[in-house]
Amino acid sequence: MTATTARLTALGRAELTLLARNRTALSVALLMPAAMILATKSTLDQMDLGKAGMSVAEAAMTSGIGMVLLLVVHINLVSAYVARREELVLKRLRTGEVPDREILAGTALPAAGLALAQCVVMVVTGVAFLDVTAPERPELLVAGALLGTVLLAALAALTSAVTRTVESAQITTLPMFMISMFGSGLFVPLEVMPARLASVCELLPLTGVMTLVRAGWLGGADGSEPAGAAVTALAWTVLSVFAVQRWFRWEPRR
Repeated sequence: MTATTARLTALGRAELTLLARNRTALSVALLMPAAMILATKSTLDQMDLGKAGMSVAEAAMTSGIGMVLLLVVHINLVSAYVARREELVLKRLRTGEVPDREILAGTALPAAGLALAQCVVMVVTGVAFLDVTAPERPELLVAGALLGTVLLAALAALTSAVTRTVESAQITTLPMFMISMFGSGLFVPLEVMPARLASVCELLPLTGVMTLVRAGWLGGADGSEPAGAAVTALAWTVLSVFAVQRWFRWEPRR
């Protein structure tokens, strides 16, 4: 085991212990995605999904992957980064030999692992019990989930810079949640939106991820669409990582 792997494992184990002790955060991570999928399904039942070329179950389950990433990675990690910053944990870690990127990555590991595990469970559940087809292009589905995890972890670190307390994280995470829910195809598939609105929504942070997820699970996308979606997601990821390097706050906000 290399030194980097050992440090990341130790940080991830410590963060997982803290997550398991935080009943509120654990409930959000484990229960909220399922509740949001049920809410989305009831809304999708009232839509004509013929333009989107998918059933209600397919739309709900693919949206569920985006919800898992938002709730488990983004919202949980904003609270985690803020809590560790205000408790001086991040400041103490920086006095040692651990590089900044490893501190941030180690903190994100449990949320990322839990989100990816839930995505796997969602795919298995959809195929086994909800008559959803098996993934047509698994490599695109995996790429979308991994890109989404990295992107939302970076956006969580960036959002924590403008979040004063753990309690205020409920407010600062709301814009990203609402924009993604209604603009990135989680609540309303882009295919049923007006063309002009859909073209604008294609540029939102999570839209590329959702396009890859749907293309990977349901197929039907031409060769250029997944490539464009991947470029959009990668561009947002690079911008987010750059912004974190510049503006992430390691000291408590007073």
